[in-house]
Amino acid sequence: MRERDVPQEGNATLAGHRKGVYAIADDGRLRLVSSRGWEVEEIVTRQAVEDLERRAMRARARALSGEASPLEYHMYRARMDVELLSQITGLWRWRVRRHLKPAAFARLPPALKTRYAEALGITPEALEKVE
Repeated sequence: MRERDVPQEGNATLAGHRKGVYAIADDGRLRLVSSRGWEVEEIVTRQAVEDLERRAMRARARALSGEASPLEYHMYRARMDVELLSQITGLWRWRVRRHLKPAAFARLPPALKTRYAEALGITPEALEKVE
């Protein structure tokens, strides 16, 4: 995309902020250009957020019924998935998936629960509960 073609339509999901996108300048070099976003990006972002909110509500119901651990609910509430939580915590994906099960979550050592809580931006005590 050329520098002059960078969309400036605005994107409500950016809340008035700008973001940097790379574009080709008139001299042929790649430059970082400020953008207010565009409508298509806003639509896709809203769809992704709505999907994660639906997953969080389903995970909440599953956690309250004992089918899933509170970790699953908090993961989706924080707009994360297994892969992202795995990357942030430095744990293998299969371990994170296993900890989404109530029995495995109940056996987690306090240090690992603290690690998850820090990654999710909550306290270890809040990690144990589903609101």
